[in-house]
Amino acid sequence: MSAPFRIGFLLFPNITQLDLTGPHEVLSQMPGAELHLIWKTRDPVRAGSGLTMLPSTTFADCPQLDLICVPGGGGMNALLTDAETLDFVRHQAKGARYVTSVCTGALVLGAAGLLRGKRAATHWMSMDMLKAFGATPVDERVVIDGNTITAGGVTAGIDFGLRVVAEIAGEDAARAIQLGMEYDPHPPFDSGNPRSASPALIEATKRKAAPRQAERQAQVDKAAAALSR
Repeated sequence: MSAPFRIGFLLFPNITQLDLTGPHEVLSQMPGAELHLIWKTRDPVRAGSGLTMLPSTTFADCPQLDLICVPGGGGMNALLTDAETLDFVRHQAKGARYVTSVCTGALVLGAAGLLRGKRAATHWMSMDMLKAFGATPVDERVVIDGNTITAGGVTAGIDFGLRVVAEIAGEDAARAIQLGMEYDPHPPFDSGNPRSASPALIEATKRKAAPRQAERQAQVDKAAAALSR
């Protein structure tokens, strides 16, 4: 019997749950996959939307992963200067076959020093922040650079999951999962990206997110300064 392919998702307070649950649903169907939800403790973790999730292991007990994935959300701001979390991500990345993120989880990879010289994606509102960590921002749903795989904002996590399955188990396996999920998006509005949304909608969305983004920029600046020491 072949060894399982161990996949670990970082779970943290105020996570955007779809960043995790979208790719988790895809990857849970990959043959041989063994999935872990990881946090500092096994206590329930509340997502930004109010959904509560239960870690399956802790930083201390987590086995060596084949793939580590860092999702995003408002709660990742605090992780950018959280030495315990960054040390865990670095430690796992050393032995992992794939180092990955969804949405603003890419900034956590950056703060851990794992994106220097890499092409990477993240949520459109935080794209320029990648530069502080020596990464090249790429406006694509999924970006593969060596063993680093990063996804754009939130729903791109499903695309990410399918790309990962294709990389590991083959395109036929990925296609079968996509069909089983009936992943055939036809959104009702053409406003899912700044390229197609109206300028007024873009500005209103930025204004609403301004406090979070200001906090994030401050944390990015601290994390980048720490890396340069």
